[in-house]
Amino acid sequence: MNVHAIRAIYHFEMARTFRTLMQSIASPVLSTALYFVVFGAAIGARMGTVDGVSYGAFIVPGLIMLSILSESVSNASFGIYLKWSGTIFELLSAPVSYIEVLIGYVGAAATKSVMLGILILVTARLCVPYHIAHPAWMVTFLVLTAVSFSLFGFIIGLWAESFEQLQIVPLMILTPLTFLGGAFYSISMLPPLWQRITLFNPVVYLISGFRWSFFGISDVTVATSAAATLGFLALCVAIVSWIFRTGYKLKS
Repeated sequence: MNVHAIRAIYHFEMARTFRTLMQSIASPVLSTALYFVVFGAAIGARMGTVDGVSYGAFIVPGLIMLSILSESVSNASFGIYLKWSGTIFELLSAPVSYIEVLIGYVGAAATKSVMLGILILVTARLCVPYHIAHPAWMVTFLVLTAVSFSLFGFIIGLWAESFEQLQIVPLMILTPLTFLGGAFYSISMLPPLWQRITLFNPVVYLISGFRWSFFGISDVTVATSAAATLGFLALCVAIVSWIFRTGYKLKS
């Protein structure tokens, strides 16, 4: 294992984050804080409780997931997208394996997302009271989600051929799936038909498992949520392995 190569890639990506703190960290934290103010404090005061949890606290896990999913994909995809500047050829000719490249880029993107999740947790405490029933599971779901969607972003970065393609998946697919996946409500509040349809949304399982770690309530079983997260992680690893094995989008 070429630890020096992994460290170099990781440090380069983290340095880019700290050079753009306003865009990378401050902007998503501020945007999420506005959700807490509007939905948690203003509207939440009139909503009462959802499954015995105040509405302001109920949306905390969903809003964290909303930020984690989009930022994990964006951070990882932008990092590897620099291949179009010729960087990818230097990387491919260097004495590093795709595993080491993957650890460097995905590790940095996941680290940024975990940092962002922690900052949003702290910010949420200033707006609404909440508690974490299962801290270890909360950290587990947070890290697994950050790593899984950073891998997904890595794949998008390899596939994209323009900035428009780079943004289309987070904006047109991930964000709608998150809003419709129970970020602001429990799917038990939906009519029976829509409850069944919603179960085809993979984000439901991520939000449900993460919310269970906070309040001990969930729309699907915790085992199902964990299995869905691990399954998505395994799928992304398999796709990345195939990309580097076949040279898809890497060979000119």
